Amino acid sequence: MTRAIMVRHILAALVTALALVPPAATADEGPTEFLLPPTPVLSPVSAAAETPVPRLWTGTWAAAASGTVAGRPGASFRNVLHLSVGGSALRVRLTNRLGTEPLHLGAVTVALQEPGEPRSPDAEPGSMRTATFAGAPTVTIPAGQDRVTDAVDLVVPYGANLLVTVHTPDDSGPATYHRTAKQTNFTAPSGDWADVENGDAYTRTTTSWYYVTGVDVLDAPAAGSVVALGDSLTDGGGTTSDTNRRWPDRLADRFAALPPNRRLGVLNAGISGNRLLLDGVGPRALSRFGADVLSRTGVRAVIVFEGINDINGTPAETDPRAIEKAYRTLVARAHAHGIRVIGATITPYAGHAQWKEDRESVRRTVNTFIRTSGLFDAVVDFDAAVRDPEYPQRMRAAYDPGDHLHFNDAGMRAMADAINLADLMRL
Repeated sequence: MTRAIMVRHILAALVTALALVPPAATADEGPTEFLLPPTPVLSPVSAAAETPVPRLWTGTWAAAASGTVAGRPGASFRNVLHLSVGGSALRVRLTNRLGTEPLHLGAVTVALQEPGEPRSPDAEPGSMRTATFAGAPTVTIPAGQDRVTDAVDLVVPYGANLLVTVHTPDDSGPATYHRTAKQTNFTAPSGDWADVENGDAYTRTTTSWYYVTGVDVLDAPAAGSVVALGDSLTDGGGTTSDTNRRWPDRLADRFAALPPNRRLGVLNAGISGNRLLLDGVGPRALSRFGADVLSRTGVRAVIVFEGINDINGTPAETDPRAIEKAYRTLVARAHAHGIRVIGATITPYAGHAQWKEDRESVRRTVNTFIRTSGLFDAVVDFDAAVRDPEYPQRMRAAYDPGDHLHFNDAGMRAMADAINLADLMRL
């Protein structure tokens, strides 16, 4: 490791340490308590070394808590998670953030999914591991909080599908989940099947992720992580399920082609239907910023791509200055934690049933602010990347899945390719 890279890693570790300090809870922010196991893990030190070099954790996968659904006492949930960077070990963040009662998890396991089987609950033989919490195989998570497992000794490669299975032995009230996974996941209606490699007991499928909200890896060939904060346009609305073609997935693929010191893990914090200013589908971006950005591991940058649902929702936000004020708040909070902020322009949606001329005017005004205000550390112009040059209030037909608002796989790729990777790495 060169001296420059070592310095970069130490800086990243300091930023991570700051990000893991829970911000003070306020009525505006909601629950903000998170517990992580002690870090860092120290590597062996030669006699000539003056100080040990910390082995760093890096965020590789995330999903934002978008709401609750009725719990299923006695069930086992097998979640399929697509990792953006690999590592020599991992840890998993489980959540009861939106729950109302203590959540009792009777078992948590991790395993690699059978290769080439994105719609299968089967684990790769020999990869099943039990996750523990301070050495215990069970945990109770208070309402409004997360817990992170101990380090799990499992080597995971870039682009792997990880199976995270949780068993809920009793009634713990509403289950915190991420509704729109764009991924087939699995449920065994009764019994503890968490540590069983064969997936025959998982007779039901779901398109949501239950109880899991993050994965970190150890010794990743990366310099940290980047968070994609957004709504359905980030969550994957319009894309092909089980193929990982959201724009953050494509961004991870682009990073994979770079040298390790220029690579970042990619954390998708999109929630379909989410807004900046009002709660609705999931807590508003202003409320969840601490949980979904500041508390994540090794965050170097955040891409803020929110606002379309404020402009286009009910009630509609008609004052661009309210959206601009929200951006200023997010940027100030990120900068206080040493995190760069990339502002993403809001994409066109003329032809959608709720499009109106006055809403288009708000969108354009906000986009002008994003491009010219100097608030952001950098700008990615998603609007320019996808709009029809002859009808700029619309997206290109080749990117439209049919609703004139979301993006198909090609549109998502165009957005990811518009991002200047160097903007995410500058300190």
